[in-house]
Formats: sequence, structure tokens, C-alpha cells
Amino acid sequence: MPVPVPRQRVDPSDRAAGAEHAGGGADLTLLVIEDDPAGTLTAPELTDASGNRVRIRTARNLTEAERLLTDDVHCVLVDLALPSSAPAGAVDGDKLAALRHVLRLAPRHAVLALASAGDAELAAEAVRTGAQDHLLREELDGPLLSRAIRYAVERKRADSVQVKLAESRLRAQENARLERGLLPTPLLQGSDLRFAARYRPGRSRALLGGDFYDTVRTPDGTVHAMIGDVCGHGPDEAALGVELRIAWRALTFAGLCGDELLSTLQQVLEHERESEEIFATLCTVDIAPDGRRAGLCLAGHPSPLIARRGTTTGLLPYEDSGPALGVLPRARWPRKQVELGGTWSLMMYTDGLIEGRTAGPGSPRLGQEGMVAMVSRQIDAGLGGEDLLESAVAEVRRLNGGELTDDVAVLLLSRDRDSRRGGESRRDRESRRDGESRGGGEGRRGRESRGGGEARRDRRARADRPL
Repeated sequence: MPVPVPRQRVDPSDRAAGAEHAGGGADLTLLVIEDDPAGTLTAPELTDASGNRVRIRTARNLTEAERLLTDDVHCVLVDLALPSSAPAGAVDGDKLAALRHVLRLAPRHAVLALASAGDAELAAEAVRTGAQDHLLREELDGPLLSRAIRYAVERKRADSVQVKLAESRLRAQENARLERGLLPTPLLQGSDLRFAARYRPGRSRALLGGDFYDTVRTPDGTVHAMIGDVCGHGPDEAALGVELRIAWRALTFAGLCGDELLSTLQQVLEHERESEEIFATLCTVDIAPDGRRAGLCLAGHPSPLIARRGTTTGLLPYEDSGPALGVLPRARWPRKQVELGGTWSLMMYTDGLIEGRTAGPGSPRLGQEGMVAMVSRQIDAGLGGEDLLESAVAEVRRLNGGELTDDVAVLLLSRDRDSRRGGESRRDRESRRDGESRGGGEGRRGRESRGGGEARRDRRARADRPL
């Protein structure tokens, strides 16, 4: 019998590392658990047909086996016919108690069950319980044992890979659900503005990056929109972007706007960032209830694109922008009043949309001027809403010659001067239905009292389609 090997202190995660990485052709170590000193296996090692060694280590009971179960053991052979090996507290009559104990003791090791020919059914039950295979004592010889050990080790390794793959898929699904839950839901109930957004993270196999956006309507009828970009596009930047977005929404509903809001967001950034080198750019727009005017604040962020019917598509004029959040401790961000007009589309975006190349690697960047020209052509072609954003991002990727390396977020708000002409708002429809339910003639009298006004508005609607 070999000299017992002292038990080594090993991390549980590293235990049986040899069992997971042992491949065909490598030497293996077998731990045999049986209480007969002159039992089935007495030789210190075996040699298979390929000349590879199988070192044998024996233990008389489970306590000794636990001491000898070091990280260099690849496989454990348990004798099912040894009642003395049953652990304390085992259920009376459980002939597989010792095997169950070994499976709990060595969950990452390959395990073989040894039985007599008359216990073939018990051996099969051992495999169903968790052993990789079973051997019959009367048929056991060196070559068969060597093959069985290598088969068990490979099968255990394959099972471990499958378990890890399933765990990885579950984690990926959970992360995807979490990231989808962190993306914003616009709160625009009661507004006649149309909303569309497109989001694409730069890192692979992710749904969330360092870019963030949000849109809400406050009780006074003002629509607030925001888009921002935390430097970098890893998971830490994504988490910080979510924090800033949630803080912006809460501060907006609390009544903050302009410089006061951005100053508070900078304090949030300074407290939550991991280092002083982290900063974020931001663009905020608050659109008046009548939809014709807006307040604009820029914190190191590119100015939004504005498209109006009958005029050239371009950028909102803004000369007095402030620095990015987190750069200057006492910075100020003035709010500029801009005129939007009656019918317009306002596109807010992050720099990932304009930093792609125009003709593949090494060519000039698209830039804001190239983006304005590209979006103008797409609007002239009749695109709008989600279709416009999808086409814009696809065109940027095509010009870049492949995937974009930075996060991309694009937000589009659109308004038609006569937005109510093509269909009533939900609140108006509900009000009209309530009136008709109270008296069928009431709705007709209301329509008759409006007379030819609706017809004139319908004609203007056909002549002035929304973007």
C-alpha cells in the first residue's frame, strides 16, 4: 500500500482542478475507499495499454478518505458492499449511504461505484444517484479499470462544462432582463409630441452602455428631454449613467431646471464616480406646453439637430455651452431659449453617432456636418420616427465599414402644428365617448356646431404632413 499523503489546505473552488483538466494520455490518481487491507486493489499503481500510469491511493473509511482527497485526485472508487463505510446519521438500510456521502464530499470529482456481480441492480442505482460509472468486482482487471477511470474523468469534465454553460446562459438572461429594466420608459401621457429612440451599446453582448437618455412630461405640460454620455462604455460607466438618469428624472419632477438641475447632477456624479477622471456630457431640452419654444442646456455635449418643414435641416444655435459634468467644480450652465416653430423634429444624440468614419478605417470622421447632411437626405426621402433613427444608425455603421466601437443613443421628438387634426388625443377621445354615452345627440350637436371648421383643418392637415 502507498504511504498516505497528508491532507493539504486547498481552496474549495480549486479542489479537483486536476479532475477537470486531466485529459487522455496524462497520469491519473485514483482514491479507493474500502475497509479490507487485502482488498481488490493492492498495487500502488497501474499502467494502461498506452503506458500511462494510474496511481492508486486507498482509504479504509470515509474519514480517512476525506483526509486523502486532495486536489491531485482525479477519480474516487467507492465499494458499495462495505457497511462499515456508512457515515454516521445515515438512514438505516440505505446501501448507497457511503456513495451519497462521497458525492457530497467531492462534487467536482469523478466517482466510480464498485459492486459484486450479484449487486448489479444496486450498481445501476449508484449511477442514477450520481456516479459516472460502475464496475463489477469479478470482472475487474487493470486495463478495464484504467479505461473506466479515464471515461469517468472525461464524462465528469463534460458534465461540468455543461453545468457551467447552463449557469452562464442563466446569468446572461438575468443580466439582459436587468439591463432592459434599466432602460427608460418615456412618460409623455397627455402630450401631442411623438417619441422615438434608438440605443446601441458599444461593448459586445451587452444591452446597456455609458450613454443614457430620458423623456418626461411634468404636470404643467412641459416636456423635458435629456441625453448624456459617461466617458467609457463598460459596466461601471453603464451603472453611473443609470444613476444620473434616475437622478435627472427625480430632480425634474421636483421642479429643477437649467443650471440648478445640472449643478445638482454634477454633485451626484462627483459622489458616485470611481475616480476624479470620470466625467459625463449632457444635453437637456425643456419644451414649452405650446410646443413652439424650448430651453436648451449643453454640458460639453453636441447640439441637437432640428428639422423644420420648408427650412434647411441644421443644428440648434448654441454658443454659450458649459463644460462636461465633473470637470470644473463651480461650473455654470446657462439655459438658452430657442424657437422651434409649429412643425418640427428634434433629434438628440451622443457622439457615437458622429465619430464613425465616412469610408472605412482611416477615413475622416462623419462629424456633425456629415450627420446633418445624412439625416436631411433621409427626411427628404420620407423617413421619420423609428424608421429615421434605424436608417441613420445603419448608414453610420455602413460608412464606418463595420461595427461602431462607441455607444450610440439617439432620441427623436416630433411635433405637428395641427397634430390634433389627424386624430384626437386619448384624453379627448375618452371625453367625447363619455359625452356620447350620456346622450347620443350630444356628440352630433358638438360636431354640427363646429361646422366647416373641421373641414378647413383637414385640408390644412393634408397640405402640411408631419415630418
